[in-house]
Amino acid sequence: MSRHGVRIQTLLLVAAVTLVLGYGMSLVVTRDGSLLQRPVWPALALLVVMGGLVLWIARPVRRHLRSGHRTSVEALRAARALVLSQAAALTGAAATGWYLGQLGVLLGDLSLVANQERLLSFGLALVASLVLTVCGMLAQSWCRIDDRDDDDRPLDDRLGDP
Repeated sequence: MSRHGVRIQTLLLVAAVTLVLGYGMSLVVTRDGSLLQRPVWPALALLVVMGGLVLWIARPVRRHLRSGHRTSVEALRAARALVLSQAAALTGAAATGWYLGQLGVLLGDLSLVANQERLLSFGLALVASLVLTVCGMLAQSWCRIDDRDDDDRPLDDRLGDP
């Protein structure tokens, strides 16, 4: 991670790696005629709920930064909100790649009725993963502070002053 947090390129890389892994593992599982296990609904709900919780935890930091620091928020709480939002974005990206890889295997053999029936659950899993990723990135943006303080000088200049 850089000074600017988790970047879109990092999320795309994580998703690409897990896409390849998910696709490869799904091919191995289905090679002998077995079917992919459907994602369970509670897991999909958990991804969406986690995204909502990340936003809820980052909201006080956003409120503090938007108010011009008139409200208070503990630095440790702000740091935890930031780390949680970055973890959520990375987890969502990994799950997105995983479910996209499995969806690719399903789409490769739609002649099986069982695969057609699984498309909806894997599609919803993909959407839930994307929701977590977006919530994580949004919460990260809420925790971002500018390099400037009230005196309009760059932070590096202010740190150099005695």
